[in-house]
Amino acid sequence: MMQVYLPPFSNARILIIGDVMLDRYWHGTTSRISPEAPVPIVHINQQEERPGGAGNVALNIAALGAQATLIGMTGIDAAAQTILTQLTEKQVQCRFIQSAHIPTITKLRILSRHQQLIRLDFEEPLLATNDELIAQTQACLSQVDAVILSDYGKGTLYNPAQLIQLAKAAHKPIFIDPKGRDFTKYTGATLITPNLSEFEAIVGHCAQQAILVERGENLRNSLQLDALLITRSEQGMTLLQRGKPALHLPTQAREVFDVTGAGDTVISVLATSLAVGADMVQATMLANVAAGLVIAKLGATTVNPTELAYALQVDHKNGIHHADSLQLAVQIAKSKGEKIVMTNGCFDILHAGHIQYLTQARQLGDRLIVAVNDDQSVQRLKGNSRPINPLEHRMAVLEALRCVDWVIPFSQDTPRELICQILPDILVKGGDYQLHEIAGNDCVLAQGGQVRVLDFLSGCSTSRIIGELNAQ
Repeated sequence: MMQVYLPPFSNARILIIGDVMLDRYWHGTTSRISPEAPVPIVHINQQEERPGGAGNVALNIAALGAQATLIGMTGIDAAAQTILTQLTEKQVQCRFIQSAHIPTITKLRILSRHQQLIRLDFEEPLLATNDELIAQTQACLSQVDAVILSDYGKGTLYNPAQLIQLAKAAHKPIFIDPKGRDFTKYTGATLITPNLSEFEAIVGHCAQQAILVERGENLRNSLQLDALLITRSEQGMTLLQRGKPALHLPTQAREVFDVTGAGDTVISVLATSLAVGADMVQATMLANVAAGLVIAKLGATTVNPTELAYALQVDHKNGIHHADSLQLAVQIAKSKGEKIVMTNGCFDILHAGHIQYLTQARQLGDRLIVAVNDDQSVQRLKGNSRPINPLEHRMAVLEALRCVDWVIPFSQDTPRELICQILPDILVKGGDYQLHEIAGNDCVLAQGGQVRVLDFLSGCSTSRIIGELNAQ
């Protein structure tokens, strides 16, 4: 497989037209069943609101560092204001067609322990006219490099043919995330990205890959598309292009939390990559990697160039990390079934007790993370005469140990915040700690992990070594 590189996303200017909505997430705990009906009682303790639909596509574009302009239909209400505020904060240019006669489309998801229990939709048929969309589109086309139509079947794109013709006349590629059972309305687009169920709803069940390719080529030809990208869930993606063999990409191995919004990420990365010069194969490979990352997150979300760059590394090397890159490395390791062990300390002067302790910790799993106090936190814990060795030296020595996979610094007095972000399978400390005294134990145990206390080698300590040196 060819090497994939990140294109200069920040140079891209993308126009998104489609169904704008607000995604609400209510999170809570469940511990009993309602006496009124056989349903769980959810005690809501956290609420989130995010732009959804075409709004999430715009967020994905902005997260890549590109310029996003969004045209869509909303009501004149609090939900519309929330969408506008959040998108504007992310530098998305919003050109909304607003009506006081309809509510802004809203989806409410109730979740407990990362599981979606129910989704409630609040919507009315949209009343946007094609004239309004055409006027807004014409005002933007000269200032963008590509156009995305994000069709969620809510009515904004009830007649996309004129939008397609406008984009083609302006020599702008147009990419469409389709909906419904009539794809003829997308005739002449550059590319459409149906998922497998949407594709089979049009062409019939494809029991074999060869049948999928044959019917896909027939559909691509009949719709006069340059390319057709079929997203196939656990089977990966299939790209069909005029005059070229089919490209089948396996799914990226990731822990799957939520597939919500994965299609938004695919079309965003694909269109933005092509807009700045990537070829169709390179853009599709990038979109495939991005989809693998986004389904490891909860809810409709985004990926950024840093995440993509890390995921594109052929070998995720061991070494010194910051929190975001370590979290990605842990996700990748867990997706391979690896067990993650984590510990922490100052490790000022490394001695035999440390080596025994770290070796035993590593034997509990497949990967060992060592979180190291930075110099200021060591001073607060040990006094102004410590550390003897600066953070960079302490981390370099730890990273060189065969039993240590990843090293990461932290600046707080305890690593609880970092541990709760990384969520190792096993949290380890050495010495005479009680389990409840170990920072981060609550987060690890709440996720079904383990907390262990290991013994140091008797007679070995940094303080003893310093004392002996001072006595000489």
